[in-house]
Amino acid sequence: MVMNSIERAVKAAGGSHALAKRLEISRQAIEKWVAKGTIPAERVLEIEQITGVSRHVLRPDLYPRNTAA
Repeated sequence: MVMNSIERAVKAAGGSHALAKRLEISRQAIEKWVAKGTIPAERVLEIEQITGVSRHVLRPDLYPRNTAA
């Protein structure tokens, strides 16, 4: 089974409960993101910082790898 980007972030955080706690939101919100397969744009950088999962992986539509710094 291939994990989508939010599933990778959840795993890296130690589970949906742990990620929700760090983000100060409900676990149900995280589960909705997992079901949709994407995360809100405003949470990308925070999740990257918490989990170490790159913004390029989390939202390649917003942060393509070939973006100049």
